[in-house]
Amino acid sequence: MFVDYHTHHDRCGHAQGSMEDMIKAAIELGMSQIGLSDHSPFFCDENDHPSPGMTMAKSDFPNYVQEMIGLREKYKDRIDVRLGVESDYLPGLMEQYAAIYAQYPLDYIIGSVHYFRGYHVFASERWRQEDVDIDGTYVDYIRLIQEAARCGKFDILGHIDAVKGLNVPCSISLDALWDETAQVIADAGVAVEINTSGLRKKCGSWFPSADIVERLHRLGVPFAFGSDAHGPDQLLHDWSGVTGFLKEIGVKEIATFKRRERIMLSL
Repeated sequence: MFVDYHTHHDRCGHAQGSMEDMIKAAIELGMSQIGLSDHSPFFCDENDHPSPGMTMAKSDFPNYVQEMIGLREKYKDRIDVRLGVESDYLPGLMEQYAAIYAQYPLDYIIGSVHYFRGYHVFASERWRQEDVDIDGTYVDYIRLIQEAARCGKFDILGHIDAVKGLNVPCSISLDALWDETAQVIADAGVAVEINTSGLRKKCGSWFPSADIVERLHRLGVPFAFGSDAHGPDQLLHDWSGVTGFLKEIGVKEIATFKRRERIMLSL
């Protein structure tokens, strides 16, 4: 059983290959399910396509969903295609986003914090500012993860410690804050992905780190798997490493979703 729920495609403007390319690669890998989850448009921006290199246009979202539905039907005898989207968590705007998503037959929504304090989470410019508050930046990001969990609009939380991605170290202990955050997530009943794209970044580790995964597991938080693939060659990246670790700490199932309902599958 191989599943991957976090994948990106050429529609977003910074990934390679089409959704069909990704599905064909998944079949070659022997995957039982693939989740298609490209970046949501900026629905609340007045412009149709304010950030072509980051997301699809608002007007393209219906086409995106329709293409996913068509591909699911085309490949139904070879692989189970699940329809998803990676949504930004944007404080104060999630009711509007949720109303839009409710119009479509999505199987799951990944909620991720990408933008805060004026920069994208992986923008190197953030850390080059003369007055950058590194510790405060980490704390603000984690607090936004808590908000994303509490908002109740997401099935999976994406790359929850991505602020570490460029390997700029924090000088304070975040243990107590992560304990608090793990409890918030557990209380919210949302799944957390183990996102292996961090292995391809300067931090060189999963999002979230293994110690955070253990905190979450102790509180019964379910896990999904996401390679955050931005090309077919990145599908299932470190699947064996993740699943091996999960089994080692006593995790027996992984979360999958259909029409926004969680379905746990045995590892």
